[in-house]
Amino acid sequence: MSAATATVNEIDIDMDARSKADGRIPLRAHMRHTGALVRRNLLWIRQDPESMFDALLMPIVFTLLFVFVFGGSIGQATGGGQDGYVQYVIPGMIAMMSMTLSQGVGTGFSQDFNSGVMDRFRSLPIGRGSVLFAKISVELIRMLFATTVLMIVAVLVGFDINHWPGLFAAVGLSTLFASSIMWVFLTLGVVLKNAQSVQAMGFLVLFPLQFGSSIFAPTQSMPGWLQAFTDYNPLSTLADAARGLMVGGPVAHDLWVTIGWSVAITAVMAPVAIHKFRTKS
Repeated sequence: MSAATATVNEIDIDMDARSKADGRIPLRAHMRHTGALVRRNLLWIRQDPESMFDALLMPIVFTLLFVFVFGGSIGQATGGGQDGYVQYVIPGMIAMMSMTLSQGVGTGFSQDFNSGVMDRFRSLPIGRGSVLFAKISVELIRMLFATTVLMIVAVLVGFDINHWPGLFAAVGLSTLFASSIMWVFLTLGVVLKNAQSVQAMGFLVLFPLQFGSSIFAPTQSMPGWLQAFTDYNPLSTLADAARGLMVGGPVAHDLWVTIGWSVAITAVMAPVAIHKFRTKS
């Protein structure tokens, strides 16, 4: 028996009699079940280390691509050269990681449904939210790992970390936003039939949001209609807030707008994801 299967069995055995009697699961039991499911998901990653390749390689490839391929021309256009562009793009890429890796929670969720794992979970006396919160927790761990790799590569290509508290604040803000976006992808993972569909839909959502933002280049040279879109794009406010926190500049407006987006997305999509998970046949 694998360690992950043993963890699922622990949840099956670890049943509170009072919960069974009144049909409700107390908060402590929810937390215990979430912890067991987080352990189960981490054990699967240990058994399948290839699942971490995107979190490892994506920050390396994107950093080298944008710094050495586009950094010279964009940096020259903005007046800072390649060194100035490094200071500009790295905070934006922290924002990009929060969005790009978030879709992994949806594809993983869909694979679990198609493999029958979710049928097993839903037959257990555990809170439905525990399954979702465990998925989000593990994906946030993956995102933090990718962010660590990103910062290591960033320092190697010349990024100066002058504001350590600002760096941690930017990562925390990115984590908050990522956790909200993951509810969207969890909903897609429940509604769509397979992981390929989730990935395709995620691409259609991610592509315009990432490139129609201030992540990779300033928005002043964009057409007016596109600038109007970037003004309301949460990735722009997240990137600008991270930039202000890490390298200096205005922060307050972009910070509060990003927090507002995160709270609003979570408030709308978390109940939808939980409802869809409960009622999926």
